[in-house]
Amino acid sequence: MVVGRKWVYVKPFDGLPKDENFRLEEEVFSDELKENEFLTEAEFLSVDPYMRPYMASYPVGTTMIGGQVAKVTASRHPNFPVGAYVFGNFGWRTHCLVDPRKLPAESQPYVLPSFGRHPRSLAVGVLGMPGNTAYFGFLELCQPKEGETVVVSGAAGAVGSIVGQIAKLKGCTVVGVAGTDEKCAWLRQLGFDATINYRAVGESGFAEALKKAAPKGIDCYFDNVGGYISAAVLLQMNLYGRISVCGTISNYNDGRVKVSDPQREYVFKQLRQEGFLVTRWHKRWMEGIEANLRWIEEGKLTYQETVTEGFERMPEAFVSMLTGGNTGKAVVKL
Repeated sequence: MVVGRKWVYVKPFDGLPKDENFRLEEEVFSDELKENEFLTEAEFLSVDPYMRPYMASYPVGTTMIGGQVAKVTASRHPNFPVGAYVFGNFGWRTHCLVDPRKLPAESQPYVLPSFGRHPRSLAVGVLGMPGNTAYFGFLELCQPKEGETVVVSGAAGAVGSIVGQIAKLKGCTVVGVAGTDEKCAWLRQLGFDATINYRAVGESGFAEALKKAAPKGIDCYFDNVGGYISAAVLLQMNLYGRISVCGTISNYNDGRVKVSDPQREYVFKQLRQEGFLVTRWHKRWMEGIEANLRWIEEGKLTYQETVTEGFERMPEAFVSMLTGGNTGKAVVKL
């Protein structure tokens, strides 16, 4: 028998998640597996913004959702041998019994490809879901052209920091919006042309700061935050601008912010805005991973991780990420 631990969602979120929303429980697995099953032990777990709104649709008593890198410790599946490292959406748990036949196509676990000298933790970051979110969400929806101006909100996070670097690779001028001077300095080290500390300038000063950072207007906007930042960007979009909506973290923990009716801008500037879930491109998953890995190997793409050690600290890492405590990808190491 194998004894594992899991974090259970025991009370609906009301505002920022708190300790009372979670409970740590044990679960027991038999090591006598059925055909096509395999057992894993987690090594790295991911905490991501999407977990906050998604859990609202799950009943109390559900294991917290999320992706992880895990080692196969027992197996009766030919494609998942003992000792292999895999990525799977196994949730906040230390161990998992997996039968891929019971999972949908877009949630299939997979054996990690070789990352060379880079850590396996990147499979929950730039060489996993966040990296593919940046790769497909930006290139497919914004379709950037050389010389255009791109604005990225939530720019110092796991997705935004990669979007900005890909935009530079495509010959764009890139403006990053983040919440501290330290994060803005890091973005400039990554090659961002300009940055805005939205907390420093405040809501009343954001539009003017944006005009200074993007004097030629904005052609592409990769939106991670929503709220007043996105409302201000919209008013400075150029003709035929494209907006890719990845998230709205500004209202995940609070009530929705009221903004002016945006329809006039869409009509007269002939704008295009599209939201997405990265699983749309699950059939092309390895394309994004291979492209980002190639850019990393060529020295054209840089990553950073904020690592929290200890499974018992999952809720702490989650709340820290939601309040901007991370630079780059937030990861929990067991």
